[in-house]
Amino acid sequence: MTMYAEERQQAIARLVNQRGRMSVNQLAREYDVTTETVRRDLSTLERLGLVRRVHGGVVPPSSLSLIESGLRERDQVNTETKERIARGALDRLPPTGGTILLDAGSTTVRLATLLPPDRELTVITHAVPIAARLAGLSHLDLRLLPGRVRSTTQAAVGADTVEALSDLRVDVAFLGTNGITAEHGLTTPDPDEAAVKRAIVACGRVVVALADASKLGVETAVRFASPADIDVLITDNGVSAADRRALTTAGIEVQTT
Repeated sequence: MTMYAEERQQAIARLVNQRGRMSVNQLAREYDVTTETVRRDLSTLERLGLVRRVHGGVVPPSSLSLIESGLRERDQVNTETKERIARGALDRLPPTGGTILLDAGSTTVRLATLLPPDRELTVITHAVPIAARLAGLSHLDLRLLPGRVRSTTQAAVGADTVEALSDLRVDVAFLGTNGITAEHGLTTPDPDEAAVKRAIVACGRVVVALADASKLGVETAVRFASPADIDVLITDNGVSAADRRALTTAGIEVQTT
């Protein structure tokens, strides 16, 4: 029996909330309609807040929260894993005289505290917690980027931050992310954060992403980098063989700690 559009949309919303993530092709087969019809249905459902669209499909609205946890809260999650990832990132530092950029995030904060005292580096950051930890260290030339500081991440964002980054070129950019997939790339919930991260990616000769395995396979609201933009992902040994294979095939070197 042919469904009216409203009936089909209600059924799609129920099904997605029952099963979790579904692809456009799966839904087209399920309801015997074209993928174009499914996409129109999903647009309607997303406007109503009943689903959230992601690359290639749809998920329940609860699975992609736009409310970010605060830096202090995130810093208390997977602490040992983040410490290992930060230590693994030390191998990617340039030699004395080099320049690095540290993105905001609980793992990059740990990396900042581990920077070797016998290596003179220029460190650029938009993260207030990182600047606070590094200020006054004689072996580092610390440069803090301008911008409006978000209370959630304690990082500068906005047009001034992006503009300052557009003039920079650094040896290594160390980047945090809320999610990463081989298909869609790296994502974060906030558009302003995404704009800054996009600019960070653009200014790095080498771009190194730091993310524990819980971030793999996750897509949040705004993409700021494709897999081709990332040279190295440093993660923990919880990464699945399938995720490692997919990311490697996408061109990302995967280093586990």
